[in-house]
Amino acid sequence: MAVARELIRRDPHASVSVLERESEIGTHQTGHNSGVIHAGVYYPPGSLKARLCVEGAREMYEYCEQRGIAHERCGKVIIATDASELDRLEELERRGTANGVPGLRRIDAAGIEELEPHARGIAGLHSPETGIADFPAVARAYAQDILEAGGSVATGCDVEEVSADGRALRLTHSQGATEAGHAVFCAGAWADRLAVKAGADPDPRIVPFRGAYLRLRPERRELVRSLIYPVPDPALPFLGVPERPPRA
Repeated sequence: MAVARELIRRDPHASVSVLERESEIGTHQTGHNSGVIHAGVYYPPGSLKARLCVEGAREMYEYCEQRGIAHERCGKVIIATDASELDRLEELERRGTANGVPGLRRIDAAGIEELEPHARGIAGLHSPETGIADFPAVARAYAQDILEAGGSVATGCDVEEVSADGRALRLTHSQGATEAGHAVFCAGAWADRLAVKAGADPDPRIVPFRGAYLRLRPERRELVRSLIYPVPDPALPFLGVPERPPRA
């Protein structure tokens, strides 16, 4: 949805269609993630990912405000629990500062307790501009933007085959076939399969990981005020566990 929306914004005369596999929008990763708007702490300074994360966070807040989409700048605390994590915490501080993350600051144990009275650590980083948003609602709003700009969105349209005849691409799907001059495949966990069907090498292959969430009882939600993350372990390809889900 984001790619189609950007394409039609750049070229209002283009014919833009989205073929969505499911009967509704945002039913896979978009509707089953933590909803975090990351501020740009983790990424190497000067990288495209770092720049786009910082700019994208700002633009996402602006879009949510314009469209009345549920969101909250709840902030994030990255907590070191022992001395072995301090060097990695310092590196995150260096990266975040170089990336221009707004309001990022180092805090001590007392600072952690002030922000999160039920959390404990020896040092931390506080990112006040990290937040959460209702991303299924964002996806639906993007779809509405596409429709209002003259594009189309077809749900229940599972792409089964991709072929090219030199002039156009033919996308065979569950509702028939669509011919297009260009196609962008944004298929999440199915992206590698569609890439192979379009003639790409099977490597790299997507290896999906399933996340799980625990929800606090309503009467105990005051235990966590913001997002709480551990200092990431470089031996594992994950940022850690956010301790607060988005609220619609």
